[in-house]
Amino acid sequence: MLRIFFAVLTGLFGAALLHLVIILSLPHFTGRDAATRVEAEGDLNNFYLLGDRYDEAGLANGDPFLRTAVCSFDVEDAPVHFTAKGNVPFWSIAIYDSASNEVFSMNDRTSVGGALDVLAGSPIQLTDLRKNLPQELEQAILVEMARPDGYAVLRTLAPQASFDEAARNFLTEAGCEQFAAR
Repeated sequence: MLRIFFAVLTGLFGAALLHLVIILSLPHFTGRDAATRVEAEGDLNNFYLLGDRYDEAGLANGDPFLRTAVCSFDVEDAPVHFTAKGNVPFWSIAIYDSASNEVFSMNDRTSVGGALDVLAGSPIQLTDLRKNLPQELEQAILVEMARPDGYAVLRTLAPQASFDEAARNFLTEAGCEQFAAR
């Protein structure tokens, strides 16, 4: 009787574990994970403002008080420089690798002077840059990417309609560009 109980318990535990693995791996196999959706927004190294309704890539801005932009990038050839300035009450950026693991995040309260200035690159690229750091990167935060491709999500607060234009300008003027050392 005890053997049957342990066999049933083992079977239930194994089935639960198998279902959990299948559910968690499903986005990877369907091609509808976050990285794939951000890539579908458009070209690399360009922030795309998300609307209130789902677009063709399946992305939308779900919060009425936030404005959101996404950028897909690849650091294989060169690091990517994220920049933004503007008079907005709050902003935040999160950088993810292609497996949707958060690599880095920050907001205006932890930035230098309230401006976004982050350079993401491979460990080798950033080591080379640190040896002879260009003047325009002296205030930049350097972020190492273990994987060459990823995406960034930039958000800003628009708590009232009067903030909307500044928030949209902040996001559309934000940079997500390959950095070419001079």
